[in-house]
Amino acid sequence: MTMRRRIPELWRRSGVMVRDLPLALFLFATSFVPALHNLGSQLGGMPPRPFDAWTLAAAALQGLSLTVRRRAPALCLALVSLGFALDQVRGYHLVAGSALPIALLSAGSHLERHRRPTVLVLTVAYVALAVTLHRLGGDETAEGFVMFYLALVLAWGAGGWLRSTRAAEAERRRRVAEDTLADERARIARELHDVVTHHVTAMVVQCEAARYLTASPERLDETLAAVAGTGRRAVTDLRHLLDLLNPDHGTGGPGDRTPSVGELRTLVERTREAGQPVEFTEEGTPATSTGSADLVAYRVVQEALTNALKYAHGSRTTVHVHHTAREITVEVATEGTGSTTVSPGGSGRGLEGLRQRVDVLGGDFTAGTRTGGGFAVRARIPAGGPS
Repeated sequence: MTMRRRIPELWRRSGVMVRDLPLALFLFATSFVPALHNLGSQLGGMPPRPFDAWTLAAAALQGLSLTVRRRAPALCLALVSLGFALDQVRGYHLVAGSALPIALLSAGSHLERHRRPTVLVLTVAYVALAVTLHRLGGDETAEGFVMFYLALVLAWGAGGWLRSTRAAEAERRRRVAEDTLADERARIARELHDVVTHHVTAMVVQCEAARYLTASPERLDETLAAVAGTGRRAVTDLRHLLDLLNPDHGTGGPGDRTPSVGELRTLVERTREAGQPVEFTEEGTPATSTGSADLVAYRVVQEALTNALKYAHGSRTTVHVHHTAREITVEVATEGTGSTTVSPGGSGRGLEGLRQRVDVLGGDFTAGTRTGGGFAVRARIPAGGPS
């Protein structure tokens, strides 16, 4: 890292007291510049006085106290107010007097507790200072005292506005974080549902069919082998999904197993092995960049075939995928005249999850019974969406 980049980085990492120190030193030092003598804040109309031993105390209380204006705003305000009172009573009128509105701004912005008592105490202290200055012979008018007080109130109010703005921003970020977490949980739930439901349903159907194949050892062996293969694929997909939950997981490498529309033929073949007659047709040329459309199209077909296995096992099912330069259209229809003895049950989460997936990409999704019986799922998925 070059020195030009290192210095700003070190500055950002330093504590607030370190970052507030330059301003504090500046006000303290400029108070002793001869050309700036008696050019600071003036309240009460006390005649100017040459610098003496008390000048150092007044300058330090006002200027150097700003070092803790964010770490200890109440302490800073108390010290600066004491130094300001000493400055005005003695008639130094130091440049460091500018620290009072800064301290008020910082306290209004960073003070968390006892805000109202602080305002009350400061008001009483200000009235006491005004009375003292008047009795010492100051020529300040009542209007002058009021205007100066209103300026101090404005500084405190500006700090309060900054505090409320900061709190509103923190609340907004908290809500964004909660919404992001909820969306991520919903995404993981959809992935788990899609992966687990499809494989487990296929295994249940295959096991159910195996009960009736005891008299045919060869077919029974094929069915059990299919069950084992489905189980292995389920474990592999689950491991991949768990890897995605690992922050150190890197996608896009050789181990990336995110399914795409190009794997639909494999999906259809596995569904056929589970005993579901499926006709598959694919038309058109896929878009050059499909974004998340490939994955969503795959999930639509996967969920539709899963439901066909669960609720219409053995019924004729058709899968039609049509590609254009701008979208992918998926249609899955089941006649619904097959056996209904194998139905592990459903919660409707799958179809609702598909609807959400398609909506995110700006597509259309419909699912419902067909005229004359059966069930149909149709999705229009814009290609080139966010990946």
